[in-house]
Amino acid sequence: MKHIIEANNHTLHGSFSNEYEPIVTIQSGDSIQCSSIDIGWGLNHPTGKRTKFTSREKEGFWGHPILGPIAINGAEPGMTLEVKINDLVPGSYGSNCAAGKASWINDQLGLSQEEQITFEWTIDQQKEIAIGKRKEKEFSVPIRPFMGVMATAPKEPGVFSTVPPRYCGGNMDCKELIKGSTLYLPIAVQGALFSVGDGHAAQGDGEVSGQAIECPMDVVDLTLTVREDLPIQMPFAHTPSGWVTFGFDEDLNKATIVALNEMISFIQNRYHVSKSEATALASVVVDLRITQIVNQVKGVHAILPHGAL
Repeated sequence: MKHIIEANNHTLHGSFSNEYEPIVTIQSGDSIQCSSIDIGWGLNHPTGKRTKFTSREKEGFWGHPILGPIAINGAEPGMTLEVKINDLVPGSYGSNCAAGKASWINDQLGLSQEEQITFEWTIDQQKEIAIGKRKEKEFSVPIRPFMGVMATAPKEPGVFSTVPPRYCGGNMDCKELIKGSTLYLPIAVQGALFSVGDGHAAQGDGEVSGQAIECPMDVVDLTLTVREDLPIQMPFAHTPSGWVTFGFDEDLNKATIVALNEMISFIQNRYHVSKSEATALASVVVDLRITQIVNQVKGVHAILPHGAL
């Protein structure tokens, strides 16, 4: 069954909690189709009108506008949620900015006290490009749409920011999670309580200004399946580029070790080799990439390209 879910003030929230009531309960193997709004909690219309949205949870602090949570019947702690990304269609516009606020990277680049600048992007779905304008300058980039935030609810009590990614997913901002990918997330609470949002049209690894081309999504089509045969502790993914494992930590070195250790374990299990052998093989075929450095904790992902081993 496919469930059509509208993004509105009753289905959007801006934080994570295992105490939030699900907006819908579906069966394992069902699909959801929804749209998403832009990072400014709004939606621009071709007429020039802008619709503003609010979080139904009224957190009192900013968070990404995410849709959910969605409960899946039969999902229990210790199981895994398989999220198949069937389709992603970006909206017609996006934006990204740089400088103008204090952050560790802006401080290092000398941009914290500079005026904030913004590129406004027009997205051409047919040509698969985004055209960015600022004053007299114009640039075009290929689009590669993905969702920045996909998560199950954390097991810990309380209300949590959407900004840092964690073991149950969240604001991973990994540009590999495009249409045709399957993301696997640990389930920590009954029902899984899955949420999704934060559409991106294009992003470089690192997301160095703090923003990708942030855009609404006209179509987000996902199939959610509970897996009992695949216990995991961290997210991992099967993408058109290859198998992907993740690590998150305030320390980039520690995030790297988590992502690498997850990939080494994957190679061990898939190819029936020792940890030392898996590490040697990883050294010649696995790519380590900095996912993002701007979300309070840093992200690293390891990629084992298809056919490389």
